[in-house]
Amino acid sequence: MSIALFSKYRSLVKLESSFIIKRCISHNDASKAREKQIRQYVLSRYMQYVQQYASVLENKFPAAMRVYRVFTIGIKDFYSDLKVFLALFHKVNLTSKGLETLTRKELEIYHQMPRDMIKIAPVLLLSALPFVNYVMFPLAYMFPRNLLTSHFWSLQQRHEFALLEHRKRLRHYKAVFRSLQWQVDGLAENQLYAEWEHVIRLLGSGLHPTPSQVLDCQPLFGESPYHLNCLYSSHVKELLKIHSMHTGWRRRQRLAERAKLIQLMDTAICKEGGVSCLSQDEIRSACLFRGLNPANMKKEDMEEWLEGWLQVSQCVRKDSRSLLLHSPVLLAYNHPSNWVLLH
Repeated sequence: MSIALFSKYRSLVKLESSFIIKRCISHNDASKAREKQIRQYVLSRYMQYVQQYASVLENKFPAAMRVYRVFTIGIKDFYSDLKVFLALFHKVNLTSKGLETLTRKELEIYHQMPRDMIKIAPVLLLSALPFVNYVMFPLAYMFPRNLLTSHFWSLQQRHEFALLEHRKRLRHYKAVFRSLQWQVDGLAENQLYAEWEHVIRLLGSGLHPTPSQVLDCQPLFGESPYHLNCLYSSHVKELLKIHSMHTGWRRRQRLAERAKLIQLMDTAICKEGGVSCLSQDEIRSACLFRGLNPANMKKEDMEEWLEGWLQVSQCVRKDSRSLLLHSPVLLAYNHPSNWVLLH
């Protein structure tokens, strides 16, 4: 009897133990599930807070966030172009490949980046000093045209600053035209005198010669008085100004390099499908670079003008590249969009 009771008691103990163990296990599983849910909730709330933090900062510190955004985006764009430029520099100067192998976009970066690197260097160097960045960044943000490059500008600023720069260039068009006009009488014995005098008369009366009329006079720019090496110093100075170049050292050599660059860019446009393959912003930029204000112009009008420019550029010989340097005056001096900026 006692043995049977003892066996029954043992079985009851085992059942109760297993029940307690199962209950503990289920309780632990429930605790783990709740803990997992809590962790997921906390993480989701944290992520939501982080995502909203930028807008919170922008609401509380709008000026500081604008400065932050300008510099973070600008630095990324500048660094991207810098990497491209260094690769192009190696390709052009340290290999057998020359500028002729570059695309239009690569030529633009190769031309623009050295100037941008010099312009932005003081801001980057000074901002690296302790506490100076607290002054340098707001100062650069207040004067972006003078202290920053286009990588840091908004679309509106790029448009505004480009027109301001173009207006400065236009002030020198008349001086270049007068220099061309002044030499006409000395060409009375030249067989192209009549054609050239007609071109000058057209410009003087508010019109433009056609691209074919300009090309007919190309030989005049391969010899005296319009060859680059034969121009007066004052004439060279004004040419530098209409191409946004400084008037310091190596004047004629830098102008010759600019003429070559322009022609290579024009050749690249033709190789890549022509003007019709350019976007509207690219056409605007191309017109500005070549001396025409594209503001308020229809895309068709810009394309037509650029086609005329390319017609001249692709026929200019190496010894007559002075013609290409004078083409902003010959093809855009009297254009209404340019006159709007001056008057």
